[in-house]
Amino acid sequence: MERLPLDRSVLDSALERMDIADIAQATIRQSGDIARILENETGTEFLHLEMGVPGLPPEQVGVEAECKALRQGVASQYPSMSGIPELKEQASRFIRAFLDIGIAPQGCIPTVGSMQGSFTLFLLCSQLDPKKNKILFIDPGFPVQRNQVHILNIPHASFDIYEYRAEKLGPKLESYLAQGDVAAIVYSNPNNPAWICLTEEELRTVGELASRYDAIVIEDLAYLCMDFRKPLGRPFEAPYQSSIARYTQNYILMISGSKIFSYAGQRIAVAAISDALYTHQYPALRERYGMARLGDAYVLTILYAASSGTSHSAQYALAAMFRAAADGRLDFVAETSEYARRARLTKELFLRHGFRIVYDKDQDEAVSDGFFYTVGYGNLTSSELLSELLLYGICAISLTTTGSRQPGIRVCVSQLNRPEQFDLLEARLTAFGQNHR
Repeated sequence: MERLPLDRSVLDSALERMDIADIAQATIRQSGDIARILENETGTEFLHLEMGVPGLPPEQVGVEAECKALRQGVASQYPSMSGIPELKEQASRFIRAFLDIGIAPQGCIPTVGSMQGSFTLFLLCSQLDPKKNKILFIDPGFPVQRNQVHILNIPHASFDIYEYRAEKLGPKLESYLAQGDVAAIVYSNPNNPAWICLTEEELRTVGELASRYDAIVIEDLAYLCMDFRKPLGRPFEAPYQSSIARYTQNYILMISGSKIFSYAGQRIAVAAISDALYTHQYPALRERYGMARLGDAYVLTILYAASSGTSHSAQYALAAMFRAAADGRLDFVAETSEYARRARLTKELFLRHGFRIVYDKDQDEAVSDGFFYTVGYGNLTSSELLSELLLYGICAISLTTTGSRQPGIRVCVSQLNRPEQFDLLEARLTAFGQNHR
């Protein structure tokens, strides 16, 4: 029988050894490492809610296409920097099928996951105009992206959208853009960590302001079509995935194979640059790189220096998955809806034991169940809540690391893939609730 809570001295010792002064600032991987230390030292199995790894098998059509490409010898060849023709064509078709947006194959550029995509795009956007080098995050957001601009020493700003939905979003966003130094606006939709989704009116507001102030919108669609409140995922049929691309030409979409196809290990994504933006010429790029067109400078200088191309065989895999999905042979939305089931079950457990959903609404509509959600408890700060849950064998990440100004944690359901884990979660939340009345 488990003896919970664990002794706090074990946690304090782990934090000291890892040189973590404030657990609310721990990265995703640090949080996981803390839990593994506690597991080893106490013999207690932890529930890992911190790491957004796929909890489903990789799509076989991708595996088969990649194996075939490897057998045909692509491993010995450098891939084209701009991507293999098959991937570029299929990416363009996939975007048309599920977003109803037209982007030419030329602008569909493979990247080593969206992690490389955002890293290199932040660098690119900060160099387009000498007067504009700031990245603006609409938070909460993916913690690593903030680390990326810190590593690159790029100025950045952010605001928590919690109190700025609907008609409040425009004035808040414009207060930053009017300063004249914002190069790019970044957000994810659905949102990591909150799973909120910007409405069409909110996207219109962002798009119109981006056009007015000549800022580029980097829209992270890692969880494309995973707003399970809507019947998304039927190729070439409405409703389509919401996107900023309907409201401005200043956009770049990041579409990753990691979550929608459970293909995270092969690090494959595309950065889809609007036709107008791809060919737009910037004097600052010509002066720095000898080529003025945004798309050319991105592919032939920044991406080339970053990795000399994206894994050849993984491009064949993503192309095959894009093709199968657009053909209607691969229903990736039906498969990923398993995450909504896990979220629904675990949300009920948290709510039953006195927790609350922090980001709970898209205006008047409850957020969708999906890959992530956020919870808070009483008056506990993010640091206090995370520390307490660790003592009950539950690992997560603090909302502080996501740019949120709200107290709470992010819950990821992907690693809850055994029925007994749900029973374990209920038992631990029951014990937590009994000790925190």
